[in-house]
Amino acid sequence: MIANKTTTNVPIYRLRNIICSTSTRMSSSDYKHAKTGKFTQPAPVLENPFTSDPILSRALKRLIPQQEFVKVSTDLTKFGERIVNEIDQLGHEAEIQPPQIQQFDAWGNRIDKLIVAPAWNRLKEISAEEGLISIGYDKSTDPEYRRLHQMSKLYMFHPASGLVTCPLAMTDGAAKTIDELKLGEKFPECKEAFERLTSRDPQNAWTSGQWMTEKGGGSDVGGGTDTYAEKVDGSNYTLHGYKWFSSAIDADMSLTLARSIENGQVQTGSRGLSLFYLRVRNNGQLNGLQMMRLKNKLGTRQLPTAELLLDGVKAIKVSEEGRGVPSIANMLNITRVHNAIASVAGMRRIVSLARDYSTRRIAFGNTLYKWPLHLKVLADLEIKTRAGLLLTLESTRLLGKQEGGRSSEQESLLLRLITPIAKLHTGKVCVPAISEGIECFGGQGYIEDTGLPGILRDTQVTAIWEGTTNVLSLDVLRVFATTKFAAAKAFADRIKEIISKAKNGDEKLQKTGEALENALNQLLGTLKTAQKSSDFPQNLQRGARDISMTMGNIYSGALLTEFAAHPDAFDNDREVAYRYCVNQKLATISLNSFDSSNDSIDKSIVFENYKASKL
Repeated sequence: MIANKTTTNVPIYRLRNIICSTSTRMSSSDYKHAKTGKFTQPAPVLENPFTSDPILSRALKRLIPQQEFVKVSTDLTKFGERIVNEIDQLGHEAEIQPPQIQQFDAWGNRIDKLIVAPAWNRLKEISAEEGLISIGYDKSTDPEYRRLHQMSKLYMFHPASGLVTCPLAMTDGAAKTIDELKLGEKFPECKEAFERLTSRDPQNAWTSGQWMTEKGGGSDVGGGTDTYAEKVDGSNYTLHGYKWFSSAIDADMSLTLARSIENGQVQTGSRGLSLFYLRVRNNGQLNGLQMMRLKNKLGTRQLPTAELLLDGVKAIKVSEEGRGVPSIANMLNITRVHNAIASVAGMRRIVSLARDYSTRRIAFGNTLYKWPLHLKVLADLEIKTRAGLLLTLESTRLLGKQEGGRSSEQESLLLRLITPIAKLHTGKVCVPAISEGIECFGGQGYIEDTGLPGILRDTQVTAIWEGTTNVLSLDVLRVFATTKFAAAKAFADRIKEIISKAKNGDEKLQKTGEALENALNQLLGTLKTAQKSSDFPQNLQRGARDISMTMGNIYSGALLTEFAAHPDAFDNDREVAYRYCVNQKLATISLNSFDSSNDSIDKSIVFENYKASKL
């Protein structure tokens, strides 16, 4: 037995040696079972968006009195930590748990139950807690500066917010409309609404919708609005129509446009539209409306956007008859400022992450930031982001001065002009900039799990929402017309004021000022010549986009120059202003922009080989 045991143990012993040897070799291998190797992609780390921003704190310090700045800075620093430690994760959860509608219950009853991520609801609560709307209306704070505090906070919040900033924009717009038109003094319902829209208590706070778009058109509300209102009594009406694109349908209230029926007739065009206030739900039940379906969108998937059938919605007419469009303009001006903030916030987020990633990712033996070509791309993106931030802060500063009753005539004109320019310019710049930022991560920038593609998808909407580039460019022309070009003069005077500061600076700052002056002269000269044309003012429409983008370029460059001319400026500030103004063409406008003879040529180019026989 012993012999047999010995002879049988020999091959077993050898087998054990073979297994052990193989196991040893595999344990030293980076690719043994279930292993992926030593190499992993280093993830970018999000830093406090206030303390890590190169210019936000310094810009606010120059715009806000010292005592108030200390309070604002403390709040923004604390909020930045909350974004990193809590809010950003909630935003990601809202992204991966998009909203749904349960239209029927198990027994066939129409219930239209909106299901959103718990994170979405929590982000709305945080918005109230942090005063993201109430700060803008805080009567204990100087109105000239509270908007700067509010919009800076929203700038930090937006990329982490899960798009809760969309209902916040409409909430701010609704509060502004109620406040500006003094609707709280006329309607108890609006008084309660304003108090709730501006509340810091999550259990008491409301959000608002903005139901404008119908099947017939987006920005063309006068030609595309078919919703009609039947009078019940006094200011009470019932609304009947179909809202084609309604965002944040979990809102508590909404402002909307409709046509009143008078003697069985409705007036067409924008003059037939009045403004109505409504509650989305009464006693927990939908107020005469049905959620037809959620929109399947390119981005902003966290945001519940739906088609709504209005079938007897109880509403209150809060504007004078036919004054709906001018009344809701208060809302649009605020939401356009929010839109610009969102555009720049998306740029800042991608640049911040790309900057951090460049210190971690090793390629071809070096970290990315050590490669001059990569560093140049990041620097170009940083310059565009700084320009966008200063432009949005300028529109915010002007808004605060107006609300504080301290605007000069020049500042009032500038606010009306810069609001559409800031919106369209930042919306147009941010998409290619963020696309470039995505590229800084290589293939990882294309992977949804990283959260990076969502920044690009969500930002694409800012060039569209609240008016496309073309629509806003035409609004700029409208400002020219209604002010008889006084707004254009106010613009020129503001730029000249900044140029004079640059002339007192060093050589680089002086060259920056010269570039600004040349661009301004080209703009003004071209406009002056265009006005002498036989087809003026129609010819201006053709060049509206070139006019608006040129003005956005010049104003952004001027603000960078003003920032660089400050006594506390850094060398980098002067370099940034120089590169923005000197190394690119600020004035993209020429007389060819207004040449109507190009219309037929454009048509020929566009419709060559088009199947239609008649156009």
